[in-house]
Amino acid sequence: MKFRIDDEVIVISGADKGHRGKIIKIDRDANKVIVEGAGRVWKHVRQSQKNPQGGRLNKEMPISASNVMLADPGDGKPTRIGTRYLDDGSKERFAKKSGTTISQISPAKASRAAK
Repeated sequence: MKFRIDDEVIVISGADKGHRGKIIKIDRDANKVIVEGAGRVWKHVRQSQKNPQGGRLNKEMPISASNVMLADPGDGKPTRIGTRYLDDGSKERFAKKSGTTISQISPAKASRAAK
């Protein structure tokens, strides 16, 4: 999975299709992500010392990572994510649709530098 926390993503299928939000949490073992504002459910909570009021809490639930796509930094449309090495040997994530750099993964390495 090539997603990172705070990536801007778009939900492409399911009940929240078309929703845009940031990734809050990633569960790489279960291949799921939690997107702010997507997959919201009501959780009924009993009164306790921690929650003296009780009642219903609205919270986000995990969504399968296959149901979200990264929003392209250029035009904001859904795009796939790729990785590539630059001439100086550093590794970066990029948007496959536009080729725009998203973030750097690792610093420059002499062994990966173009000769």
